[in-house]
Order: sequence, then C-alpha cells, then structure tokens
Amino acid sequence: MVLRPPVEPMLAQARDTVPAPGALPGELRFQPKFDGYRALVFTPWPAPGPLLLQSRRGSLMQSRFPELVDAAAHLPDGLVLDGELVVWAEDQISFEALQRRAASGGRTAARLAREMPAHFIAFDLLQSDGQELLHAPYGERRAQLEQLFTDRGLSAPWTLCPETTELATAQDWLTSWTQVPGVEGLVTRGSGQRYLPGARALYKVRRRDTTEAVIGAITGTARRPQTLVLGRLDEKGALRPVGRSTPLRPTAARDLAERLTPAGPRHPWEGVRFTTSWGSRTPLDVVLVEPALVAEVMVDTALERGSWRHPVRFARLRLEVAVTDVPPFGAGAEPASG
Repeated sequence: MVLRPPVEPMLAQARDTVPAPGALPGELRFQPKFDGYRALVFTPWPAPGPLLLQSRRGSLMQSRFPELVDAAAHLPDGLVLDGELVVWAEDQISFEALQRRAASGGRTAARLAREMPAHFIAFDLLQSDGQELLHAPYGERRAQLEQLFTDRGLSAPWTLCPETTELATAQDWLTSWTQVPGVEGLVTRGSGQRYLPGARALYKVRRRDTTEAVIGAITGTARRPQTLVLGRLDEKGALRPVGRSTPLRPTAARDLAERLTPAGPRHPWEGVRFTTSWGSRTPLDVVLVEPALVAEVMVDTALERGSWRHPVRFARLRLEVAVTDVPPFGAGAEPASG
C-alpha cells in the first residue's frame, strides 16, 4: 500500500517525568521536542509529481513553504517523512514566525521564505521507495532514516532529529537544550514500536520551571475559583496578561477563595477581552480581582510575545513577595528576588 495524504501522525501523551526502561516496547529512544508544527512530507510515487506537505490535521500547506518544495529535488521518490516544521527568525526558532508563514501565500510566502526560512526536522520514516513501513519496528525505521540522510547528504532545510539511548544524555538535553528558544522538552519512543496513526503511543515531557506572576482575574466565582488569569508589570508599570492556569485543586481553590478580593474601580483589565487559550478567538468569561496576590507557578518554555502559550500550574501563594518584585513582563521563568 502506498501512503497518500491525509495520514494521521502518531501522537504523544504528556508525562511529568522521563519514563523508565520498559515503559515502551524495546529500547527507549529520546529526542528533543521542538516547538513547531507537526507535519508529514510526501514525495511523488510514481514520479513525476509535486512534494506535498501535510499538517497534523490533514490539510496540505506546501504552497506556504516554497523553499521546501524547491528542496524536494534532494529527496528520493516514494518517501514519507514524519517530523516537525520550524521557522528560524532572528537566529532562533520562532513559533510566532511559523504562524505567520503558515498564514501567508503567493508573493508573501516567497518573500517570507527568504526572510525567515523553514526547516523540516525529520524524526520518523513512514515510507521508502514507495513501500510503507508502518508495521516495521521504530528501530528499523530510524536506521533507514539515518541512512537516507547519509546517502543523500541531506542538509538544510532537511534536518535529522538528534536521538540518544542514554538516559543521562536525555536528562541533560531536558535541562540544557530547553534553555534555547524553540526546544520544549523530550519525546520518548520505543525501538520495538510500530507506527500507530492517531494513537498516543509515545511519551513527551516538557521542561517546567518555577516562577511568579500576579493574580489579576479568575474563572468561576470568588468563592469557588476554577482557574487563575495571571499578569506581570511591563516597563511602564501596566499589568499585562501572561497566562492562565490549569484547573485548581480543591484545597488550593478554598485557600485562594479566602484571600481573593473582588476588583474595585479602575482595575487595569477593565474592558479587556480574554480568550480560552493562546491564539484562540473563543471568549473567556473572567471575574476581575484586586491584583495584589502573587502566585508561584510552574511554566514550560513556550513563551511568545511575553505570554505562556500553554496553561501554567499553580503551586502556591507567595504572600511574602510584593507585586513589584515579580519578574517583569517579557521575562521567562526567572524567580522573583528573595
């Protein structure tokens, strides 16, 4: 059977810690988790034909990334690669630039391809020479993927995802590599795994750091807060939204309910429209509270335009920390002084 789009990619389920040996079939293989768009690359079979670039949800987007189409000549026919599409901007991986690229077309797409080029980081091989490999164990697919890069001498925009079997190396990647914008954590695979389209059969671990933010609003009610809407002060002293928490634990919600004060007049977020998540247009109903309490939160590395794209986790209140001591808007996960 020849694979043709759309093909559902194999997905990962989130974990808080790196899995132990035996968690997946075969030897554990660790790869960096990049902050981009999941994508599949299809070269024609039979040739001739165009390169196709499929998104995770099945739409074709090769017209948005003409530099990948131009580089298709370096790839053999009958190939399907699974990987992460990322964009370089200002010498770093930028999710915001990637979104801009994905929304462009025509002359704009061609211009942006020169200004902020895309790279495809390949981490799995689903088809080679027109033969699908879904039932082959991952270890075999990876060996063929590495051989492809060696035989073809592939270079940018094609990149082979780094991989290690050493737990100590993986732990170092989780600590050190995630300091680089665009690297979020680790993905773990088993060398004996076959490819299961649509199944959450892999594991992912995001690096999380502890930092502080100001509680400016909540969802739910003041008596029963459900999530926190957090902010930080910018250089002008204005409170800017930076993220929303995951649902509060019952004990934390009760403690917060005793300390939250309903907002008085001239709250800095009066009239501000909130959405359910980063990049969403779905309105979120919030209850404004006095921005006087500081929350210690656990955050990942996906920071864009000063805000965390993914929900943060509430850890505790920092009653000894003043609002003005919280790291400023635009900072990452630096803890408050003291």
